[in-house]
Amino acid sequence: MSSDIRFTDFKSDKQPTWCPGCGDFGTMNGMMKALAETGNDPDNTFVVAGIGCSGKIGTYMHSYALHGVHGRALPVGTGVKMARPDIEVMVAGGDGDGYSIGAGHFVHAVRRNVDMTYVVMDNRIYGLTKGQASPTSREDFETSTSPEGPKQPPVNPHALALASGATFIAQSFSSDALRHQEIIQEAIEHDGFGFVNVYSPCVTFNDVDTYDYFRDSLVDLKEEDHDPTSREDAKDVILDNEREHQGVIYKDESSVPYHEQHGVDEDMSVIPDGAPESATDLVREFY
Repeated sequence: MSSDIRFTDFKSDKQPTWCPGCGDFGTMNGMMKALAETGNDPDNTFVVAGIGCSGKIGTYMHSYALHGVHGRALPVGTGVKMARPDIEVMVAGGDGDGYSIGAGHFVHAVRRNVDMTYVVMDNRIYGLTKGQASPTSREDFETSTSPEGPKQPPVNPHALALASGATFIAQSFSSDALRHQEIIQEAIEHDGFGFVNVYSPCVTFNDVDTYDYFRDSLVDLKEEDHDPTSREDAKDVILDNEREHQGVIYKDESSVPYHEQHGVDEDMSVIPDGAPESATDLVREFY
């Protein structure tokens, strides 16, 4: 790792095609600044992205990257971390990608406590496919495909994470640049699965969950009597349906990441020629 890295070193030469004003610009900037502040550099960073507007982030960041299929970014990130436990792995996705088709993978990545950072850009809508309700949309959120609202309670990703054994749960707001960076940075530094849900407003299709709404509504847990090491405090925040929060909701300071629990500490990305003799013997048992 280098101390001479600046966040601009993580910028690629590709220009983002997000809508002007999209919250994903701020989300990405905070991610790059946090990576630089934690001493990482593009040569030891791997970014995995899913499908949706957020899925483009690997193209706009200068690092190793893979643009996966819908809902499958976390398994790829897990594989990368197991093959190369020495590098920084960051997985990025959206509320549709992560909490709909990818919800099962989310649960298992959380419970395994894989040492990577998962940043979800939550705009409470499907933006890339032109404005349908997402898993985090309000029950009465009107769209072209749900004119009377989805009439389903929104997914609570923090409750899902806590119930699955999460060791780090946080939430940030892409427009609050410094605070967003601080929260992402703390997730990167956490030994285990660092989950950050980011309010990243969609200025094109969501005129309810706007920048003004979050600026007026957000309560910063750093300014509250909140103990992030307490599961009871975390549950109180997570189940509070009256307020929107930002900050570190829960952090297990005794967390031991998956690769350390299972003794995975070597580079397994280089595969020697030929199958191991033990594998050959196993195949012979069946043929």
